[in-house]
Amino acid sequence: MRIEPDSFAFTVLLGALAAVPYSGIDINLPALAATGATLGTSASDVGLTMSAFMLSLATAPLVYGPVSDRLGRKPVLAFGLALFVAASISCALATSLPLLLVCRFFQGIGAAATATTFAIIRDLFDGDAARGKIANVMVAVNVATVIAPTAGAALLAAADWRSIYATQAAIGLMLLLVVMFRFAETAPETTRLAPSARLVRSAVTDSYRRVLTHPVSLPFILVGAAGGATVFAYVTGASLFFVGAVGLSPEQYGLIFSACSASVMAGAFLDGQLGRRGISSSHMLATGLTLSSAASVALLAMTSTGWMPTALVVVLLMAVALGFGLSVPNVMSATMQHLPDIAGAVSAAAGSIQLIAGAISSGLVATRFDGRTALSMTAVMAASSLLALGLYFLVARPADRRLQSRTIDAGAAIRSPTRS
Repeated sequence: MRIEPDSFAFTVLLGALAAVPYSGIDINLPALAATGATLGTSASDVGLTMSAFMLSLATAPLVYGPVSDRLGRKPVLAFGLALFVAASISCALATSLPLLLVCRFFQGIGAAATATTFAIIRDLFDGDAARGKIANVMVAVNVATVIAPTAGAALLAAADWRSIYATQAAIGLMLLLVVMFRFAETAPETTRLAPSARLVRSAVTDSYRRVLTHPVSLPFILVGAAGGATVFAYVTGASLFFVGAVGLSPEQYGLIFSACSASVMAGAFLDGQLGRRGISSSHMLATGLTLSSAASVALLAMTSTGWMPTALVVVLLMAVALGFGLSVPNVMSATMQHLPDIAGAVSAAAGSIQLIAGAISSGLVATRFDGRTALSMTAVMAASSLLALGLYFLVARPADRRLQSRTIDAGAAIRSPTRS
């Protein structure tokens, strides 16, 4: 019996699928030193496995997205999860760092298939319903982000670092079985093609041409990328500042990180609840972006004056995270709204561009960190959040309104009787 799209079980499945890539990063963090000790290398060298995983995670969706539009979501998910399971087992059996790097790269390729989650939502839901589902998925992803490091530490204490990869393989296998036997295809039949390398290549090219030239979807993708860059700047800079400059312990920083993740969850949950009460998506998006920008600018102003009380900094970072949680479901919904037939390609492009923007912002924060202040973090956060706010109010929202106005006018022209 298939899982019904309106059921709680379906929401849990979507959340679990979307959390696979993020848990694949965070669950391994506590085991870097132990892995290095076993393989005869340093923890910093083992950290390259994160880069290998994220590289494939950023690029593979660019293929999965349009392919899932043409061949269906289910075969792409099944392939990706099967590869994730096989690569996770290979990681657990790896006997050298080069071999582990290769296995992690393929593990990322497998995990990247779950990026079709947002396309699945767009296949089945529209408007506020889609926005609510995306909000629920965001909550699940952040739950996984909070739990994963603790779970990794517990597995490391109970067994060794190989058990972490074995656990990932077990989770992937369970999801694969659910997808194979309980998940029904959601991609519209009208958009699917018979498998053909030539047709698939043509579909990929055509899909991305449409995405990157669409007057509404592209601006919203850029809004989401700038918003994501804000968060990546925090993720990179907060540990450098709190641990390296302020002198907090890793455990204390972990509590701050968990509090900010909880704020993202709270924002996404609040957006879903307010959407059910009739609060418009545009209103919540404007509120979220404005909140993140105001808090980021306040942090930059405090850094410039040298007044950085830890408690207030944490509160403002939580405000940035809350604004991100309020805005993300609405950005994703607006991004896919006008191109439902290629929702996979839209979702893939949005995710990859956001990861690229995040990598740039993280690099800027890390390379410009002076060892004493949070200036590199707060400057990049303020610039990114203001860019997101400006893109929304000056580009994305006006373009969306123009397109909606043309659609309404065209509909009125069709309904009106022809005059002789």
